Amino acid sequence: MTTRHISGLQLARLLRDVPPERPYYLALARAVRALVLDGRLPLRLRLPAERDLATALGCSRTTITAAYDALRADGFMESRQGAGSWTVLPAGPMSSTASTAFGPAYTPAMQDDVIDLGCAAPGAPAVFAEAVAAAVAELPRYSTGPGYDAAGLLPLRQAIADRYAARGLPTSPAQIIVTTGAQQALSLLLDLLISPGDAVQVESPTYPHALDAVRRAGARLVPAGVNGGWDVELAGGSLRQAAVRLAYLIPDFQNPTGHLMSGPQRAAVLEAARYAGAQVIADETFAELPIDSPAMPAPLASYDTGGRVISVGSAAKLFWGGLRIGWIRATIPMAARLAVARGCLDIASPVLEQLIVVELLARVDEVRAQRAAELAASRDALAAALRERLPDWEFPLPRGGMSIWARLPAPVAAPLAEAGIRHGVRTVPGPAFGADGMLDDYLRLPYVLPPDVLREAVERLAAAARDVESAPPHRSLPAYV
Repeated sequence: MTTRHISGLQLARLLRDVPPERPYYLALARAVRALVLDGRLPLRLRLPAERDLATALGCSRTTITAAYDALRADGFMESRQGAGSWTVLPAGPMSSTASTAFGPAYTPAMQDDVIDLGCAAPGAPAVFAEAVAAAVAELPRYSTGPGYDAAGLLPLRQAIADRYAARGLPTSPAQIIVTTGAQQALSLLLDLLISPGDAVQVESPTYPHALDAVRRAGARLVPAGVNGGWDVELAGGSLRQAAVRLAYLIPDFQNPTGHLMSGPQRAAVLEAARYAGAQVIADETFAELPIDSPAMPAPLASYDTGGRVISVGSAAKLFWGGLRIGWIRATIPMAARLAVARGCLDIASPVLEQLIVVELLARVDEVRAQRAAELAASRDALAAALRERLPDWEFPLPRGGMSIWARLPAPVAAPLAEAGIRHGVRTVPGPAFGADGMLDDYLRLPYVLPPDVLREAVERLAAAARDVESAPPHRSLPAYV
């Protein structure tokens, strides 16, 4: 049983928008259930005592007792005398799981007649061919040596360091390690920083491949809900209570929600991590992809004064997924350790691909402008089609990144994804993005395809939704991971 808990005041703050329905205890029970299902209340979280929550909400203890009874009856709470009450999920059939049945759903579809909304990655930008030609012309300068540089080519490390400086974070090339993609960067850091059994805090929802990497490292996942944005107070309490050693965050257009962490939130997150003694990995894969020109905060590491933040970046989203080039920004001593540690993985990243990224970074403003224009058109087309054809789906319009995180009117994301494949559209259901297998009333919808293709995808999703609505119920509760 976990020792993590939430106070009456903290839970009351999350319940501040409970609709004024009668009986009130049922409205409270439904609100707590929704917080569990969307990940803001993690599983095995000890809930406040009835008296404490009643005081915080300004209602009678009898009301809270009735709400807790309803939660236990629905399978969302368990209690034991002397140990209190904690959140759980109802026991139900496991007909689908995020990590198995829907693992292929975020692998690009190969059939010509299937619209793939499972992959949030665009094609190469217009300047790509010119960048490749320039890199090929430069390659002979490097072909007389061994071709191995564990830290990465100096021109690329310099270009990455210059980009950090332009974003408000002075950086030396000696702080940069070039990796074969951001996924390798994360795996390398996990190998170096944690041991099996260590607690790693992850956002819920978050990037599925990051969850896979943390699980493979043998770490204990500690989810922190971000569906309503970052709750720094709750996340900070979780860091301390679970003795978290490492936190993995996506502060820039969070994948999949699209949230952008504000400057004050970044400062508060780092203060909470410092107080808990935790290191932080900041995944900046989407940091260069604002759409509506929001004022971008400085990188998370710029709020760090003790080398606590390690930043991970990638060429995949801004430039092209086929360029398997990522990077790590850390302290100089940590960068030196990483360069040595990667020797057992792949020794070094491909020289030609590094040179291509050097050329693309030299034209980064041009590429960013192209991406913003294309993504804005596709995002707006997708949003308009959803509002017209699926008006009961709820979603905030992201100001950057590459996907809409849509909330469905019922927890049917898994059967909807199955029906979508039959109608020629591939999606990834919400549970794939959750550490605890919840989020079955959410669907990630990338907008990297052209507007007309996205409009057709929504037509197919609407047909799939009608199939799900008309299907006879075959289980009393949705399947959870």
